[in-house]
Amino acid sequence: MANKSRIEWTQQTWNPSTGCTKISPGCKHCYAEVMARRLHAMGTPGYENEFQLTIHPERLKQPLQRRIPTLYFVNSMSDLFHEDVSDTFLDEVFAVIADTPRHTYQVLTKRALRLPVYFANRICPPNVWLGVSVEDRIYGIPRIEFLRQVNATVRFLSIEPLLQELGKLDLTGIHWVIVGGESGPKARPMEEEWVDNIRRQADVADIGFFFKQWGTWGADGVRRNKKANGRLFDGRTWDAWPQFVEATAP
Repeated sequence: MANKSRIEWTQQTWNPSTGCTKISPGCKHCYAEVMARRLHAMGTPGYENEFQLTIHPERLKQPLQRRIPTLYFVNSMSDLFHEDVSDTFLDEVFAVIADTPRHTYQVLTKRALRLPVYFANRICPPNVWLGVSVEDRIYGIPRIEFLRQVNATVRFLSIEPLLQELGKLDLTGIHWVIVGGESGPKARPMEEEWVDNIRRQADVADIGFFFKQWGTWGADGVRRNKKANGRLFDGRTWDAWPQFVEATAP
């Protein structure tokens, strides 16, 4: 079955594929890779190949079996647009999405170049929130333009882990921004000024700003754990959602 998620901005995860390969600095300390190895060691079905890209057609029907409208994060343990995931399998995934309009699906990728190519002759279902990861200037920011080329109900940026000051962002056509620091024993610090720069630009653009976590390092530069550093930024939590779809937020 699809799994209930601890990720603050979703409700359930659905992984029709698992495993991935690293393509940019944001992948360096991949939480999914660590989790996949742990699940493999536990003998969990679906992780026989650890973190090698694996297609799971047997999981395609999982959202069909859930009647309650649900916010799904698609492929928390992989990248749906990985180059080894065929267009044919993508078509099957998006067919399930189109057949379950009661659900909302959050699809996040680092393979942004593939988005306008795949959707050139296909319609992105209206119940899809399409996003790209933006961890730095060199690899992350260029992904935004590829995302903008797709006609999606919601286009969002997952700026996690935020690894450097991003400077001026073009948020035209973007509806939601998530920001977070890195977790884990080898986590890289995130500066308060980097977060504030993004928050201010989201405010000017009148789009939702969601601060997910500090991660291992706090705003004071002290290394703690994720729970201790928490989700407060500038003295409060920031849980804004895309304005015209707030009703679907958990």
